Amino acid sequence: MRVVFAGTPGFSVPCLQALIDSDGIEVVGVVSQPDRKSGRGMKLTPSAVKQAAIDAGIDVITPEKLRDNEEALAWLEGRECDVLVVVAFGMILPKAWLEAPAIAPVNVHASLLPRWRGAAPIERSLLAGDTQTGVCIMQMEEGLDTGGIYACKTLPITQSTTGSELWFALSPMGAELLVETLPKIAAGLQPEPQPEEGITYAQKITNEERIIDWSFSADAIDRLVRCFSPRPGVRTQLNGKWLKLISGEVVSGTHKLSNGQIVAVDAGLDIACGDGSIYRVIELQPEGKKAMSAVDFLRGAQLKEADKLS
Repeated sequence: MRVVFAGTPGFSVPCLQALIDSDGIEVVGVVSQPDRKSGRGMKLTPSAVKQAAIDAGIDVITPEKLRDNEEALAWLEGRECDVLVVVAFGMILPKAWLEAPAIAPVNVHASLLPRWRGAAPIERSLLAGDTQTGVCIMQMEEGLDTGGIYACKTLPITQSTTGSELWFALSPMGAELLVETLPKIAAGLQPEPQPEEGITYAQKITNEERIIDWSFSADAIDRLVRCFSPRPGVRTQLNGKWLKLISGEVVSGTHKLSNGQIVAVDAGLDIACGDGSIYRVIELQPEGKKAMSAVDFLRGAQLKEADKLS
């Protein structure tokens, strides 16, 4: 089976590597997004997928766009692929790309479709308080994650699961399911249409969403912190400076303070949240400093009850 792979971030790499390592599958080309500036020096850096393709000696292209790009389409058609596999590529594929593979265009999607179609399924499932998520192997079509489903695997989300834990669990799970399913697709497996009920959309995460609103319940804030821990983190302000919150927990008890006020500073940094609930910060990172425990931070911060975060 001849496969062209389209992907960009590190999440996609296990799928690419699994295809490279599979008997009966030949990765005949890789397409990824162009190099981006990153790091302190803002040096142009290849995507994780591009670097993996280079390391494996696979032909790779990085077009700025696909629509109305005859050169990129000619490259794809020249690969004469049976399957086009897409994993977190980050560009919308035009109709001509979807029609190019001899068998099917296939997507590895990190949710249990039709829940969380779109750009940020891992984050949205955690923020919404879902108790499970998973990966789906789906047939691609022009609609946003609307294609039929070939196979799914589920993964539980616990009250301590972090976004990074989901990322590191779903990525290899998707790779394993992909290499299990591709031979079945080649043998004639047909996708099942997605249900009409239960459709939700995972909108792209904005920077504003990673700033804590202390009017949210402690449960919601706990999910927010876990979702973006340890990177890129969520932030709040104290005395005009940013604090990044890395970990914490919901604690029992209620308060009658304003949202964002400090309830206690003994076992940790306890903050008044919406609905009278309390969130305890366990680990944080002050602006311009290294990460530390909240207890260590409190030793030098000279905070007292009723001081307020915003």
